[in-house]
Amino acid sequence: MSGRNSVVANLIIKAIRWYQRVISAKRPACCRYYPTCSRYAIEAVSRYGAFKGGILAVLRLLRCRPWTSCSIDDVPRKYSIFYRCAWSKAHEEPRLTPLADED
Repeated sequence: MSGRNSVVANLIIKAIRWYQRVISAKRPACCRYYPTCSRYAIEAVSRYGAFKGGILAVLRLLRCRPWTSCSIDDVPRKYSIFYRCAWSKAHEEPRLTPLADED
């Protein structure tokens, strides 16, 4: 989502920032992913809006379990709920030049 966020998206972002200041700040850092789940949620909602960004944030929270390994998990460049699958092209970099036939 480019430009301004919707009212709902702004409310979600404010609620997450409240959580970061009031609840998360009083607990020791223990997030298994980078960025943290709350930062991921803010970025997802800012980029894709309340509904699509909210779905990505919930899926991220479902992946955050004690027995998972630590890793980097960025918000996908293109929206897809399947972006963690190997066949997904959500993290693919845009090609700067077209492929040329080599003769």
